[in-house]
Amino acid sequence: MRNRWLVLRVAVDHLAAGVSRLFTLSVLLVLVLIILGLLYKSIPILTSQSILDLLFSSVWKPMKGQFGFFPFIVSTIYVTVIAITISVPFCILASLYLTEYAPRRWTKRIVPFIDLLAGLPSVIYGIWGVIAIVPFVRDILAPAFGYETSGYCILTGGIVLAVMVIPVLMNIMIEVLRTVPIELKEATLSLGATKWETTSRVVLRKALPGVLAAVVLAFFRAFGETIAVLMVVGNTVMIPKSLFDPGYPLPALIANNYGEMMSIPKYDSALLFSALLLFVMIVGFNWLARFVLKRTERYIV
Repeated sequence: MRNRWLVLRVAVDHLAAGVSRLFTLSVLLVLVLIILGLLYKSIPILTSQSILDLLFSSVWKPMKGQFGFFPFIVSTIYVTVIAITISVPFCILASLYLTEYAPRRWTKRIVPFIDLLAGLPSVIYGIWGVIAIVPFVRDILAPAFGYETSGYCILTGGIVLAVMVIPVLMNIMIEVLRTVPIELKEATLSLGATKWETTSRVVLRKALPGVLAAVVLAFFRAFGETIAVLMVVGNTVMIPKSLFDPGYPLPALIANNYGEMMSIPKYDSALLFSALLLFVMIVGFNWLARFVLKRTERYIV
């Protein structure tokens, strides 16, 4: 009887391991199917134009079969970099304050609001951007720098995207900073270091790999954001020469046109190639970020 029970337990254990392995492989299978599907649909545009023309040409004339993605790539990078540049310093300082300086009752009251902001639909951020950020950039910020703009520009998209990213970044950073051992802080303070020296040179340094990982996740969120950016960035096919020029990121291109102009030859393939391009850019940045994280962890250790 005991041997039978042991055999049954081993069989259940093997079954659980097999089911877990199956679900893990299914996730990888979905990823492979997405890549193959996008690549298959992109073949018509890839066979009609060289990859260099697609990536570096600025001519976008679908009616004539000319598809240059360079303006869309530049706009995507500009908006994302602006969002990360604004949000990362803000989130680091705010997270350090909430974990190291603020009274605990403050933290308990503020964190639920951060969670609420993280759960808001992107269209609400887009409407807020149209109501508040567009007039601010048009009437105050652009004239202060000597520019004229409608307010629907790269900078507006970056600001709205930064506000969307901030709750996600802060949630992760707060949890990462809380993992720093209190004994490490007390040892540093006992040696005569000030509170700020302990926070900036010990706590932040110890949590740096986690902070960088949070920045990477925020970058992915910003890179593929569609609706909010689409509503405020201007959606004009041009290479932005300043932050106050309109742009047209890749996600906005797909959301604006897919399903509406499929009667144009190769337009469907061009839009799916833009999705493939966005996917490749994210994967490439993911590999680069992992390399930087490994080097950072080795340097800290």
